[in-house]
Amino acid sequence: MRGDAITAAISSTSHTPVETDPLKQDFRLFLFLCWKHLSLPDPTEVQYDIAHYLQHGPKRCVIEAFRGVGKSWITSAFVVWLLYCNPQLNILVVSASKQRADDFSTFAQRLIGEIEILAHLQPGPDQRSSKIAFDVGPARASHAPSVKSAGITGQITGSRADVIIADDIEVANNSATQAMRDKLAESVKEFDAILKPLATARIIYLGTPQTEQTVYGELPNRGYEIRIWPARYPTKKQFPKYGDRLAPKLARRLVQNPGLAGRPTDPARFTDAELVERELSYGRSGFALQFMLDTSLSDQDRYPLKLSDLIVMDLDPAKAPVDLAWGSAADLALNDLPNVGFSGDRLHRPFFVAPEWSAYHGVIMAVDPSGRGGDETGYAVVASLFGRLFLLDAGGLPGGYSMETLEALARIARAFKVNTVIVEPNFGDGMFNQLLAPVLHRFHPCSLEETERSSAQKERRIIDCLEPVMNQHRLVVDKGLFERDFRSTEGRPVDEQARYRLFYQMTRITKDRGSILKDDRIDAVALAVHWWTERLARDTAKAAEDHRAMLLQQELDRFMRNAIGRPLQQPSMIGRR
Repeated sequence: MRGDAITAAISSTSHTPVETDPLKQDFRLFLFLCWKHLSLPDPTEVQYDIAHYLQHGPKRCVIEAFRGVGKSWITSAFVVWLLYCNPQLNILVVSASKQRADDFSTFAQRLIGEIEILAHLQPGPDQRSSKIAFDVGPARASHAPSVKSAGITGQITGSRADVIIADDIEVANNSATQAMRDKLAESVKEFDAILKPLATARIIYLGTPQTEQTVYGELPNRGYEIRIWPARYPTKKQFPKYGDRLAPKLARRLVQNPGLAGRPTDPARFTDAELVERELSYGRSGFALQFMLDTSLSDQDRYPLKLSDLIVMDLDPAKAPVDLAWGSAADLALNDLPNVGFSGDRLHRPFFVAPEWSAYHGVIMAVDPSGRGGDETGYAVVASLFGRLFLLDAGGLPGGYSMETLEALARIARAFKVNTVIVEPNFGDGMFNQLLAPVLHRFHPCSLEETERSSAQKERRIIDCLEPVMNQHRLVVDKGLFERDFRSTEGRPVDEQARYRLFYQMTRITKDRGSILKDDRIDAVALAVHWWTERLARDTAKAAEDHRAMLLQQELDRFMRNAIGRPLQQPSMIGRR
């Protein structure tokens, strides 16, 4: 929609019946007016398309749009528009948390209070006017307010509404497990009891799937229509996954111009470069859910950690190439190594190795202690050099906190000249460190740290840590580790060997709780990678600060050279009196 045409239409607006008021005829005009009032850029084509669907969509619908498109803001404006068209409506806004629902209704209140043509909707002195529940001026007396906000786990029983807006009721905190998803699915069934038995009554879901088993996936079985706006036009391979759920405007454009496949659907919101950056940050599986709204993950996507994303080469325990390049060509495949990944998931040597080698910036060993029983004490030795991480060794030791296990860990630390040993605090509130410290001091004195205890689901924590690093091909693995890892379980029963191997755990882990029976080795690798990525992020921030300081110094030197014919003699004096 052209901005000048919209402005002309709005200029003729008065409080007239729907048939003659252009704002009441087309919600997109109203959305344009709201965006102008908020000093925002004109709504994008995707935002206008969502607005059109909000107005003309079916009685029961689900709007799935990529994160950051502004669907909640658009729908807040839609709620105000509904009341502008019919002040007698009762609207219930439900979100995952009470605070989010209150923010939704507060935004609607502000639009009513600030936009001049909506002044008549402001509540009177004897009407409700809180962010929890408010009335609009022309509304007749009713038990139900014009707008009410509630959390999905709050008290919504007994409410009555003409329109229910379910705004992001599914978030990571309430959908991580199957039990949580079942509880959420039961909660939303209450909407049918709340909705008034009118032909014009509607239930509108707004959401971004949080899991592959999203609660939104079951709604079509209950009569809901799903409309999807992904961040990129789907490829030929992805297109069938959306079926008739893909926004028709996007589908038509893709049919008319197949070259759009993989391009941004809303470049005004996210350019291709910005989407690539987010894909690297979220990882493939996270991006598929949050930005592509693809919940029909195949095995290839369901298991997000791929051996093909690794760089595999013979590593030196003391130094590494200053630069490497990942490649996946057939002639780079390492077919002579034991590969426990899925069919087609191959190991590759680097495409390019710089002739210059340098000593590592540091080497750490992460330990995931076990108690008694079938679990191992997992360990991983990881070095860092110029932003890349080098997995020098990893494995599992039986015996938990036995002296034999403690001494074995100390010998590994000595062999790789480890600077720091980090231990996951899942055993005896620090007791493992107290047992390991004197043994470590005897074999290889180095620092010993206990990491912070994490309350996140273990499988998700491991994947969220490793997937971005592996997707960016920043994890380099010693070639010999594949052989050592494969042979390390030969003493176990044949049917149990695979589950203890690091690269089996890596390729079989999913975000489902308990997706793999053993995770000691992959947990240790994730612990080490997390330790390094946190410190690399801090180093990057410091490097940026140092760079800005250097540029400032250069600018001051140029100024002084022009002013007095020479630069300052002592840069360290800058800022002193």
